[in-house]
Amino acid sequence: MNTTEGKNFSAADTGALRDLPQHSYRHPRAGEVRGKLFLKGVLGLTSMEVSLGVMPPGAGLPFLHKHREHEELYIFVGGKGQFQVDDQVLAVGEGTVIRVAPDGERCWRNNSTEPLTYICVQAAAGTVRGDATSDGIGVKRPVVWP
Repeated sequence: MNTTEGKNFSAADTGALRDLPQHSYRHPRAGEVRGKLFLKGVLGLTSMEVSLGVMPPGAGLPFLHKHREHEELYIFVGGKGQFQVDDQVLAVGEGTVIRVAPDGERCWRNNSTEPLTYICVQAAAGTVRGDATSDGIGVKRPVVWP
């Protein structure tokens, strides 16, 4: 994986989403999980964890889980499936976004014939203040593209 770092940034080329199955990690309950790439270590993230994931047809997370502190945002970018939060089951597909509070008991599955591809963002619940626009500060220099 190619990475680039500067004083105020880090960047990585993780490859095409269709190639996510080449990535894996060892989960303490599920063993080796293929198709999941966590970005905290890759990019040196300090206030969130972001993962890219793909679930093959017919697969599913085999257990419910929740978090101590983190809320999660799931952004589905391809395929179809189902997402369960507490006792509610939601249909998911490209364009579905779901926020889950730390106490939400969650799992998901791919009940289709195509890979289910998603992005998950985790951050400590209740830590964002204001909105994205109010946090921004204008810079007094022109944009110049080489």
